[in-house]
Amino acid sequence: MGFRQVYISGHQKLRLLVILGIFLIPALSSAQDRKISLRQEKKQIEADIAYTNQLLSKTRQNQRSSMDGLVILQQKIRQRERLINTIEAELILLDNKIEETGDSIFDLSVELKKLKEEYALMIYYANRNSSSYDRLVFIFSANDFNQAYRRLKYFQQYGVYRRTQAGLITSTRDKLSIKELNLEQQKSEQQNLLTQEKNEKQQLEVERGDVDRTIQDLGHREKELKSALRAKQKAVAELEKAIKEIIAEEIRLAEERARAAAGTTTISGFALTPEEKQLSDNFSSNKGNLPWPTERGIVSSTFGEHQHPVLPRVKIKNNGVDILTGEGEYARAVFNGEVTRVISVPNFNNVVIVRHGEFLTVYSNLDEVLVSKGQKVTTKQNIGRIYTDRNENKTELHFELWKAKDLMNPSYWLAKKR
Repeated sequence: MGFRQVYISGHQKLRLLVILGIFLIPALSSAQDRKISLRQEKKQIEADIAYTNQLLSKTRQNQRSSMDGLVILQQKIRQRERLINTIEAELILLDNKIEETGDSIFDLSVELKKLKEEYALMIYYANRNSSSYDRLVFIFSANDFNQAYRRLKYFQQYGVYRRTQAGLITSTRDKLSIKELNLEQQKSEQQNLLTQEKNEKQQLEVERGDVDRTIQDLGHREKELKSALRAKQKAVAELEKAIKEIIAEEIRLAEERARAAAGTTTISGFALTPEEKQLSDNFSSNKGNLPWPTERGIVSSTFGEHQHPVLPRVKIKNNGVDILTGEGEYARAVFNGEVTRVISVPNFNNVVIVRHGEFLTVYSNLDEVLVSKGQKVTTKQNIGRIYTDRNENKTELHFELWKAKDLMNPSYWLAKKR
């Protein structure tokens, strides 16, 4: 069986283009959205690195290695790695785009060549039959009027088709020029990204070297580090003891209020009024979406027990998260609540405890306190300025989250930082 040429009408072509558009446009839109998302992410990471550099610059004013400097360097390495991954993802998208543009240029070149060949053939036959006399003879030699009319229409349509063909050649040539220009721009963008990737990788190696040197330097000061660690552990124990005493007192006071009022509900030992229970439920429903207790900053120590980054066979325990931030920054409430205590703890300076039903949030190492016991606070309200240690040029907030008598991991409750 031989092959048969299939004729596609203009209407069928339109339907085919619409169908292709249904499938292609979402794919193109998705790729464009991904590109925009990657560029926004890259911009945010670059801003985070710039802020981390500010913190590191402050820490390095001491002219000696410090644990906080090590933490900041390690954070910057993680940020740099994320930035490189983002650049690589953007390069993959761009490579695909360059390939698509190259395919389009090839298709348009083939189409343009075909159109030119068809047009040249049309001109050739038109020149062979260019005499007006020949055309008239052809029309009037028809067998009847209808055939003569059809021959006349043929010449008219043939002229329109020639003009259409010339227009298609022009438009295809224009499309090809645009695609070629796009390809040049894409290749230029690709080269810029490759250069940026190379620079970021070189900077990453420099920062890894800084980390190795800092760890080596700190390793020579083992006695000093152990002494500082013992003092910190003692302060942590005192803070934990104070918080547990406050929680026990809060539970006792809640029980007293419950005896004097109807409609209370006991949860985790707390006798809650309907309003307190509603607040507690709202806090719980916002798990994973609570704002950070500082507007800016980096986590210097996470929740739980960890291996000391420098001292071998030494474990450190954190009841919350520590956040390094800039001088003059404020701690802010992560949710609506009521200030239940403002206390002072050695090595943690001023401490504010805010109650949210059965939940309590603890903001430690404050210099100036802006709230008082019994005061209602709202989400993101400043509650105190964070203390800056002038000897170490360090501004660090210690944040804890309790559910009645149980410690919670704040990273599960706070919104994820991008």
